[in-house]
Amino acid sequence: MNRFECIGRITKDIELKSTQNGVKFINSSIAVNRKLKDNNGDQITDFFNFTAWRIMAENISKYCKKGSKVYICGELQNRSYDKEDGTKGYITDIVVSECEFIDTKNNGESKTNTPAEAVPINAGDEDSLPF
Repeated sequence: MNRFECIGRITKDIELKSTQNGVKFINSSIAVNRKLKDNNGDQITDFFNFTAWRIMAENISKYCKKGSKVYICGELQNRSYDKEDGTKGYITDIVVSECEFIDTKNNGESKTNTPAEAVPINAGDEDSLPF
């Protein structure tokens, strides 16, 4: 089973992009606080890259911005690339299949939803595929 779930804040404004075939996608990252704190009592935060495709990407770019709090669920996916020094680099992304907007952007301002107002978005199999 390959499933990743987290609640955190989006670390940068979302830029909706398109592949050469016109498929919409986004790449961003999410900051997730750990339950435990470090030896100084400071919050430990992890940063995870995520990718969303098609309608999921469009909805996230429409309703979220830097600092928006979201729940995301998806699969972890590894990919490799060639570094400038000729070695291989590896990146792990969360490919988003579900997203719930805990706060959304509203006319340039962040609006916090109560749990009953949270906006769930689910991608069908055809919406989460990159092609």
